[in-house]
This record gives sequence, structure tokens and C-alpha cells, in this order.
Amino acid sequence: MWTRHHKKRKYGRLILPALTVAFLSYFGYHSVHGDYGLIAAQGFEKMRFERERELALLVKQRTSLEKQVELMSDGSLERDMIDEKARYQLNVSRPDEIVIFNSYFD
Repeated sequence: MWTRHHKKRKYGRLILPALTVAFLSYFGYHSVHGDYGLIAAQGFEKMRFERERELALLVKQRTSLEKQVELMSDGSLERDMIDEKARYQLNVSRPDEIVIFNSYFD
């Protein structure tokens, strides 16, 4: 009868824990510093707040423009609004007038 005796290796018991530590270290590092990690998430939040402010400004400008279009539409045509807009676009005024430009015509 043949028997085989294996010599116990000291390093054999450390392979699995070492691999586990390596994988956990790799994924732990990338969960914090990776492209979609915690640090990148802070940058995404800052960008989201900036875009929300920009959106609020654009919505305000749009409502102002919609109000102007409503005043110039066929149903409620106002001569003063059309005259004011034409004078602003053509840069024309009469000699006896004082011209005050508002910023909503930009």
C-alpha cells in the first residue's frame, strides 16, 4: 500500500486571505476614487446645482419672451409694443423723444 505524505506549506494558508485583501483593496479604492466613486459624485452634485441655476435663469427668460409674444400676437395686438420693438430693432427715435432701453429686449 502506498501512502502519500504532503508536506504542510506555510504559504498555502495565506493565498486565499491575500487574494481577498487584494480584491477588497482594488474595489474599495475605485469606489472612492474611481470615475463613478464618492469623490466624483460630489463633482456631479456641484454640476447639478450649477445646471439647476442655469435652468432657472433660462425659464425666467423664456417666460419673459412668451409674455412679449403674447402681447404681439394677432388676438391682442398692441401698437405700443410693436412700435417699441421696431424702434429698438431699427435704433430709430424722433428728435423730441427720450429713449430708455430695458434689458428684456436683448
